Amino acid sequence: MILTFFDQFSSPYLLGIPLILLSMLLPSLLLPTPSNRWITNRLSTLQMWTINTTTKQLMTPLNKPGHKWALILTSLMTLLLMINLLGLLPYTFTPTTQLSMNMALALPLWLATLLTGLRNQPTTSLGHLLPEGTPTPLIPALIMIETISLFIRPLALGVRLTANLTAGHLLIQLISTATITLLPIMPAVSILTATILLLLTILEVAVAMIQAYVFVLLLSLYLQENI
Repeated sequence: MILTFFDQFSSPYLLGIPLILLSMLLPSLLLPTPSNRWITNRLSTLQMWTINTTTKQLMTPLNKPGHKWALILTSLMTLLLMINLLGLLPYTFTPTTQLSMNMALALPLWLATLLTGLRNQPTTSLGHLLPEGTPTPLIPALIMIETISLFIRPLALGVRLTANLTAGHLLIQLISTATITLLPIMPAVSILTATILLLLTILEVAVAMIQAYVFVLLLSLYLQENI
């Protein structure tokens, strides 16, 4: 059986059942559950500090009504962060490399922010489609452009996350394959390639964390426009 570089992005199956759901549920099982004790261990303390700091950063631009979204946005970021990082381990599967999953996360949340704005302040939300001071002949064209850019937002969210993670995984696989192939032929070049692979892996860990934060940050900015 000949495998290609893109086979790593296909969802594994067990007895005809896709294991992508198990891949999505596993990160939540790794998080320590909070307890009623005053003194907790270091892992729980670090987890709570990270979540509180992230929530503060996300909620700072939002007003009081927007703070209702704190639980949703923080939970989404935690889920994406754990899935992205666990996907860098060997013999694992990264669900966020699937455009279908990323669109399933981006589209409903973007639509919820849009409907929130149309319900609470319809005039202001529709006013974003026409910048102030626009010349009269350009009004129809600008409304069309702004409407298209508005509906492209969820697609951009999903494609950005998918493309960044897919490109990183492909680069890691290509360089690791080159390292193994060059080892018996040119050991010095193989060692240099392995060094590059190590640096690339560190970079991909940073990319996995940054992309999870950017995904949720853009959703919070969309929410800020509509509240």
